[in-house]
Formats: sequence, C-alpha cells, structure tokens
Amino acid sequence: MPPEKGISPIRILIVDDHPVLREGVTAILEDRTDMIVIGEARDGAEAVARFRELRPDVTLMDLQMPVMNGVDAITAIRADFPDARILVLTTYAGDVQAVRALKAGATGYLLKSSLRTEMLDAIHNVHRGRRHVHGEVAAEIALHVADDNLSEREISVLRLVAEGKANKEIAHALALSEETVKAHLKNIFGKLDVSDRTHAVTVAARRGIIEL
Repeated sequence: MPPEKGISPIRILIVDDHPVLREGVTAILEDRTDMIVIGEARDGAEAVARFRELRPDVTLMDLQMPVMNGVDAITAIRADFPDARILVLTTYAGDVQAVRALKAGATGYLLKSSLRTEMLDAIHNVHRGRRHVHGEVAAEIALHVADDNLSEREISVLRLVAEGKANKEIAHALALSEETVKAHLKNIFGKLDVSDRTHAVTVAARRGIIEL
C-alpha cells in the first residue's frame, strides 16, 4: 500500500532476541512503501540504546528477552520519550503480562501468531496513537478484570512452587513459617480458582503471573 502523497513511511524498530522473527517481520514489510524498518535490537538494553539513536515512529517489542526484558525496556523508553509508540509482539496471551506491558506504556499488544493477519493494521493504529490489543488478549483481560491480584509475596511463593520446592523449603527460602506458606497457598488457590499446586503453576504461567 503506498503512503499518501507527501506522507513519509512509518519508521519501525524491531526488538526481538530471535533473528528468525526479526527476519520474518522485515520480510513482511520489505515490499511496502508506507512502512520501513530502520533498525533492530536483540534485547531490552539494546532496544533503549537503538531507540535513542534512531527515534523510530513505532517500535515492535518482544517481552521475554535476555539482559533486559521488554516491560523494563518499555518503561525506560517511555521515561525519556513519553510519546513513544510501542507495539508488543509476543507469543504470550496472558492477561497479567499484557496489563503489565500496557501499564508500562505500550500502546498495543499483538500475538506473534497473528503477524501476517493483523500486524499491519496494528502498526497503523499504534502510529496514530490508538490502542490496539489482540482480541484473544483483550478477552482474557476482560475475564479477569475483577479478580484479586496476587501479592508480591504470593508470587514469590508460587515461583518456588514452580521450581518444585516443598513447603518447608519455601518457608526457609522466604524466612517464613510453614503455616504462613500454607496460608499463602490457600490464598493463591482461591485467587486463581484452582485446587492444587500443579494447576496453580499452570494457570499462573498461562496468565503471565510467573515465567517458567
């Protein structure tokens, strides 16, 4: 699609630690005249540096990356450039992770599975300052909007559960009593609407509360 007469193409920075993904996005955009890839970054820290250098119109940002994750990179970029337009591009549909990214300053949230069907519209919307959230993710956010959030302590307990730690080991690691750990687990089960440890870890990972 050609740009309107006198309108410059949207300048795009791609941030992802997987070269194949970066190459895939570039391939989708290379024949377009309304968008142009001006740079790439492999992690969040490099993304911040490249953003300062290039000042892209739209940044496509992965979340799970080494050195600095996407949410921290979004926070750092928006602290210096409040008008930055950032579109998250991730494999994770979890509502908690999506809300975290949007609160950090992302304008859009897109799943990598929808690259070829939705990315172009998402880039245009984000460039115009409009919020663009993938339908599946938006549905997850709406489903859990009234849920009680896990506290930082409950998340710490759950991370250790995910590592296979027993209650006694969790208590020792967090300087708590076993009874307190049991109480935290009871609260976690209630908030996640699950009945056992394995299900709690599965649901928490799917929603982006913890990373496995």
